[in-house]
Amino acid sequence: MPADAVPTSPAPPPAGPRRPASASAPASASVPSSAPVTVTGWGRTAPSAARLFRPRTYEEAAAAVRACGAHGARGGIARGLGRAYGDAAQNAGGAVLDMTGLDRVHAIDADGGTVLCDAGVSLHRLMEVLLPLGWFVPVTPGTRQVTVGGAIAADIHGKNHHVSGSFARHVLSLELLTADGGIRTVVPGTPLFDATAGGMGLTGVILTATVRLLPVETSWMSVDTERARDLDDLLARLTATDRYYRYSVAWIDLLARGAATGRAVLTRGDHAPLDALEALPRRNGQRPSPRTGAAASPGTPPSGSLWTPPSGSPWRASTRVRAGRSSFGEAFRFRRDMLASPLEFRTPSLPAAPSFVPDGLLGRTAMGLFNEFWYRRAPRARTDELQRLSTFFHPLDGVPHWNRIYGRSGFVQYQFVVGHGREEALRRIVDRISARRCPSFLAVLKRFGEGDPGWLSFPMPGWTLALDIPASLPGLGAFLDSLDEEVAAAGGRVYLAKDARLRPELLASMYPRLPEFRALRGELDPGGVFVSDLARRLGL
Repeated sequence: MPADAVPTSPAPPPAGPRRPASASAPASASVPSSAPVTVTGWGRTAPSAARLFRPRTYEEAAAAVRACGAHGARGGIARGLGRAYGDAAQNAGGAVLDMTGLDRVHAIDADGGTVLCDAGVSLHRLMEVLLPLGWFVPVTPGTRQVTVGGAIAADIHGKNHHVSGSFARHVLSLELLTADGGIRTVVPGTPLFDATAGGMGLTGVILTATVRLLPVETSWMSVDTERARDLDDLLARLTATDRYYRYSVAWIDLLARGAATGRAVLTRGDHAPLDALEALPRRNGQRPSPRTGAAASPGTPPSGSLWTPPSGSPWRASTRVRAGRSSFGEAFRFRRDMLASPLEFRTPSLPAAPSFVPDGLLGRTAMGLFNEFWYRRAPRARTDELQRLSTFFHPLDGVPHWNRIYGRSGFVQYQFVVGHGREEALRRIVDRISARRCPSFLAVLKRFGEGDPGWLSFPMPGWTLALDIPASLPGLGAFLDSLDEEVAAAGGRVYLAKDARLRPELLASMYPRLPEFRALRGELDPGGVFVSDLARRLGL
């Protein structure tokens, strides 16, 4: 099969990870670099300048790594689609390897459910290719605009961590270009794999990966939505019923205070089976959920998503069908279209956010009004609503460059986790954020399952809270420093893929396997070829 071919019909299982290049690339290979350019994370804070390489072959990637290790060079770091919020994919004064030019899907085992692809392939592209074959990526974060290499390097998690773990748990093998110019096949259960999964690109450049997939019957989600009156109510609901759902997430109103502190909208679901589409015209009216026994509330407006699809979209049509406001003919046509292409991958696209938005637009008043509206707009309880995959998983992807809405100063996404039994620490932090009136419209709480083997992987069994905060908020740095200390004291940790400001003295207590990571890096890359602003700041 040609290297850049994407099979459109089931292909035989790949014999195993295919070595993409010779163990030592030709010394004559080279790849041009740019003049220094300014690079930032998705949060648009802490910019730094670096030369940019964009290899299109494995040989060019090896040549770029050699250039990064040359005398006088300041090292390099691989970069995907730039969705790391902080400085993990920046390298001031050195080089950044843009890996999006290596974006081939090499082979799909449509019977066994695996895919072999380049590290620069995005999850969006994988969904385009895999869904028509009845497969889905095993883990997806809140955006599909991340590469497979970035997903491994940050060991990303999704709404299904409590049952499926993080992304690297589903990687069967990967090819790693190391500092000596060699290419190694790395498999789970080895120290190099565990250092690379969540290792923020500091063990080498991931070139390819073989990933185990999830079978699905449709490209629709069956979604239950309910309100929680406060944080205790939310934790109780998640603890009691999370095991019934593959995906689970709660949006929290962090501006609510008093008895309403931590009030939330809980959204959970699973991939809709084909018979859910076949039964669509008969789904009007109330029907108890097989998972919770709660009654549906037809006629309530759609909720649980940060994006509202435009009028006339199929998603809205499904809502009208459920609400009993459509004609039988409309419902019949909608059902016919869904059944004709149950695995169609459709994504919305709204106008991009403007390039300039003044700082302070998303202040406390605006966010307070938004949060009040969002909470009251949600149904008290609704079950088995059909949503498209993109609506359920990636609502913000429908707004290109949505990160501009925080203005030139950008924003900080702060995410931490504390273990089970540390709920008091979580309550104190939520109380402090609420009391300080941090304006955040994007604040989500999830429940993590078992921890992952990656030495610097973020998830651990417990509760994780993520929130966006405008970087221009006065006193924000000192406030987040104090939250870091509270998280560390509770045995928790912050997410390195979103960090741009953690103090290095707290790192070792958050990541107890940090000494092993540093030791392996020292042996693998004694010259410090792979380095980033994050690594330099935290001494990784």
